[in-house]
Order: sequence, then structure tokens, then C-alpha cells
Amino acid sequence: MRLLSRLRRTLPWLGGALWLGLIGAGWVIVTDYSSRPAPVGNVPEVWPADAPFGPDTTRMTLVMFVHPRCSCSRASLRELAYIMARARHNLTAHIFFYQPAHRPDAWIETDLWHYARTIPFTTVHRDPDGRLAERFGALASGQVVLFRPDGRRVFYGGITAGRGHEGPNPGRNQVLHLVREGVGTTDHTAVWGCLIQDKETTKPE
Repeated sequence: MRLLSRLRRTLPWLGGALWLGLIGAGWVIVTDYSSRPAPVGNVPEVWPADAPFGPDTTRMTLVMFVHPRCSCSRASLRELAYIMARARHNLTAHIFFYQPAHRPDAWIETDLWHYARTIPFTTVHRDPDGRLAERFGALASGQVVLFRPDGRRVFYGGITAGRGHEGPNPGRNQVLHLVREGVGTTDHTAVWGCLIQDKETTKPE
């Protein structure tokens, strides 16, 4: 009887400790994900010869790659809009949205797609199966690559301060410095976004 009584008194404490442990573990997982930069592929040093078109020969060209269902990328698109509002006379921008071959056109036309189409002086494209993203070394949504008129790469990376964070950040600053002044302090920054070809977000329904 004494053992049973002790168990009755102890079980609520054990249950509470287990619950707190689960909450703590979940918090660690979420925090680690939000604070961990996304991977970057093999970014070419010159504009790929097999790309469907070449860079602008009169100004710098920026390409951005986006997964249409990555909520983190709203901040990246807003940062691009900020850049274009200040550097549009010296910059041409293209946004490529990932579209799996088995998905209809409507799948890609999310609010991110529609917002991207409102950014002035920017052209929005579909990227079937992410082939062009892979060619430009973009593994995560929101990655940009900046090229000079001669096709030489001068910068690649992200233009946000973190996942879904808008505001001043090294990537945005580097692009603006390079476009307006021709010089920068680094040639790459961390990318914060969902994987473009994440199997969990692209599998057939």
C-alpha cells in the first residue's frame, strides 16, 4: 500500500517533468532551425552559357530563386523590392519560381508569385523542376546571385537578416553598394530560406 501511495504522489511530478522536457526539446529544434543558414550549391563564377538568356550588358543583373510555398521568402521579396526602389537605374532583376513538372501552373501562383509580379523593373519566370536554380547554385529559396555586365559574378547569398526577417542586413547592403558604387566588402552572405527542392513540400498530392 505504501508503494502504491508513493507512486500516486510521484506520477504527477513525473508527468509534469516529461511535459516540460518535451516542450524544451521542441523549442531547441525550432530555435536551431531558425538560426541555421541554408546550404548553398556550386555558384558559377560566370553567367552560365546554357542559361536561357544572358546578363544585361549595360547594367548589373540579379537573379533570385524562390520556392512559391516558402513563407520565409516573403521577406526576401520585400528586400528585393527595397533594392529595386533604390538601384533600378543600375540593375536588372529576374525572379525564378520553382515548379515541379507534375504540378499545374496554378500551384506556383501563390501570394508570393503575385507579390513578385508587382515589384517594379523585375521579371518573374517559372523554373521547371528547379533546373535553373541548380545551375546557378541556388539550393534554398531567397538566394540571389549578382553579375556584372560582362557576366562575372560579384556576389551571391541571402538578402535578409534571418528567416522571414526584414530590415537592414549585410546582403541587402552588399548588393546596393556593388550596384551603386561598384565595390563591396564581401562576395557572399548566408541564405535564410526553405530548400527549393524539399521533398516534403513538392511531393504529389
